[in-house]
Amino acid sequence: MAEEGDILNAEIQQEMYIPVRTLGRGAFGEAVLYRKIEDNMLVVWKEVNLSRASDRERADALKEIDILSLLNHTNIVTYFNHFIDGTSLFIEMEYCNGGTLHDKICVQNELFPEEVVIWYFFQICAAVGHIHENGIVHRDIKTMNIFLTKSGLVKLGDFGISKILDSEGMADSIVGTPYYMSPEIVQGKKYNQKSDMWAVGCVLYEVLTLKRVFDASNPLRLVSDIVKGHYEEIDERYTEEMNSLVNKLLSQNPDDRPSVQELLEMPILATLGKEMEKKVWQLNSSTRRARLVTHSSETVPVITSKTCEVYFWGAGKQTPQKVDTFVLGNTATQVAAGHSHFAIVTVEKEMFTWANAHGGKGMSGQLGHGDVACYRNPKRVDALFGIPIKKVACGDEFTACITDDGALYTFGSDYFGCIGCSNELDEEVLLPHKVTFFNDKPVEDISCGDCHVVVMCANKAIYSWGCGEHGRLGLGSEDDFAFPQKIPLPTSCKVKRIYCGPESTFLLTVTGRVLACGNNDENQLGLDTLHSLRKRSIKGHVPSANSPKLVQSLNRYTIAIVAPGKTHSAFVDVYGRLVTVGSNKYGQLGVNDYQHHPSPCQVKGELVSKQVVEAACGEEFTVVAT
Repeated sequence: MAEEGDILNAEIQQEMYIPVRTLGRGAFGEAVLYRKIEDNMLVVWKEVNLSRASDRERADALKEIDILSLLNHTNIVTYFNHFIDGTSLFIEMEYCNGGTLHDKICVQNELFPEEVVIWYFFQICAAVGHIHENGIVHRDIKTMNIFLTKSGLVKLGDFGISKILDSEGMADSIVGTPYYMSPEIVQGKKYNQKSDMWAVGCVLYEVLTLKRVFDASNPLRLVSDIVKGHYEEIDERYTEEMNSLVNKLLSQNPDDRPSVQELLEMPILATLGKEMEKKVWQLNSSTRRARLVTHSSETVPVITSKTCEVYFWGAGKQTPQKVDTFVLGNTATQVAAGHSHFAIVTVEKEMFTWANAHGGKGMSGQLGHGDVACYRNPKRVDALFGIPIKKVACGDEFTACITDDGALYTFGSDYFGCIGCSNELDEEVLLPHKVTFFNDKPVEDISCGDCHVVVMCANKAIYSWGCGEHGRLGLGSEDDFAFPQKIPLPTSCKVKRIYCGPESTFLLTVTGRVLACGNNDENQLGLDTLHSLRKRSIKGHVPSANSPKLVQSLNRYTIAIVAPGKTHSAFVDVYGRLVTVGSNKYGQLGVNDYQHHPSPCQVKGELVSKQVVEAACGEEFTVVAT
């Protein structure tokens, strides 16, 4: 009989994490980037060594984290979970993939435009305002504690933790960089939230000038400069309102410094306030989703050593070739392939493309690098840098991808209208083009055939465009469309996944039913029906379907995965059973013969006792994973 302590409480949440890389190390611990297996979300686990802390200080540490975990603001680094293990405090928090504001300033070669300064400053003020409303004084606002995302969001972090590490009090814990300390602090006077506003002024000055407002190398000289309050004026290119704002924040008298609320009411911020609030909300969608699924129960993190490696072969490569680009912090999470090009989304939600053109086949811009060159090594699509990519799909000579926010980008050949721009661009679109049709219709899923595209929006509406031959667009005809068209479906049909074959489209419903349209020459859609169950002769061959039709031959199964091919298709049901249909000329149905099978076949043999978790169909072969 198991001991009671050996049984995990049902309320304990067990998360699986894969280490990506170490972000940094300090005197009290380190911060490591992890990927959650459940949803591929990147998070940071920060380990803080409490071996030199007293029991009281440990209790204070947990209390402090409890307070921080209650803060919920788009411009504050989100704390997800925490626990103490022995002498270490572990904190799970949001990952900001754009570095710090300090990093940004260090690589800036020219002054920021004022509109960029306002965008950063507005977000900093919003964050500071939130902590002040909760009765918290940050006490360590500086550019190194202001984090960025690649999409342009600003996140205030690293507050409250460092001060609990030093039993001598607050002063030493915030003196790591004394350049942002207010006059009242350096003079040993009492201070309040207006001291944070001084630090905000120092940060604003640094963004405007690319240098610290007080930067003496001698500590005594630095304190003297801070108390005297003498500093250079900002550049004349900035407005008088911006100059006045700096002077007010750097007032020697704390009472003369504006509060956050007073700042936000100033014309320089108030005129764009609502617009910037909306932009921040939209850009922060991924973290918002993360908070919704984070439980308040205790967490037991399970770290695995699982890694992802990328291999490719074919087009002259007879054995798998490892792609060394995607290792460590650049691990791939999704792969897509066209006729001669590849696309990958990494854990950092960046996209890489490259080609393996065989026989001198040229490119049509499907790599998204601004030219038609054939890049044989993976290259990041720089035009999408800073935009978190959620999923990518490849057609024959084009590529399409969707972002975390549901935006859709396409690039490559527009010969069949697959770019979705009504043929208003060049026939070869060399850089990612945003399909504006979906600006107010966030895209949730995407799939591409050889020369058509199908997407599913967040509201579950399905759209298709491109080549309409054989009725693959599901629009009731074989017409081509160069602009997204809504596929008419019964209101009772709730689609959860979409799949494109080279010349077909499959829709998988929430009930595990399958609808299909497009080319059915080899019964690869499973639409053919039988005349006699005894003779199993074909009653009616359906050469194609120009609107989605229920695949009745699969109704005995509850389908979970669809894998369309050119002349055959594979399906996996909820029990992991593999079902194939279509051409069997080369044995691709996996039923130990080369005979024609007019109805779906359940693959047994080696798979009898195995559960299939993934399947893919090539032109004349099938691959499955168990």
